[in-house]
Amino acid sequence: MRIGITGHRMLRSAERWRWVRREITAALSGIGPPLTGISCLAIGTDQVFAELVLELHGLLEVVIPFENYERTFENESDLDRFNRLRTAASKVEILAGAHDDEEAYLDAGQRIVDLSECMIAVWDGLPARGEGGTAQIVEFAKLAGVPVIQINPLASTIQTEDLP
Repeated sequence: MRIGITGHRMLRSAERWRWVRREITAALSGIGPPLTGISCLAIGTDQVFAELVLELHGLLEVVIPFENYERTFENESDLDRFNRLRTAASKVEILAGAHDDEEAYLDAGQRIVDLSECMIAVWDGLPARGEGGTAQIVEFAKLAGVPVIQINPLASTIQTEDLP
């Protein structure tokens, strides 16, 4: 199954990240092979998801929002993690044509939905803070008929939809 990811880049505590990691692992483990994960490899949720897909011996496909995406990583460890995961990917697609970074993030999120049979959203349920934010991608997935598994790290809840 082809699973896409969208979600928060930052959470307040390491415990929240441990919980998110457990819940993504549970969601992916319940799907069964063959598993293909699709991610932009942004810090936070996208990178955690990508690592878990690879740990579960799935394939990783990467959608890069724009050329020189590496400039968005603020520290060396996040950039190193991005480069390591990108190198491990079975496929990398770099999008072009957006007028600015936010439009490119929206385009990338929509491309991930288009490539996916199901989406995992690590999302608190609040409105998006910018163009291409998690709320916007979840809404796009629902309109496209792509089921969404919502992992809410603030409420510690999971909402699932019927998978294809």
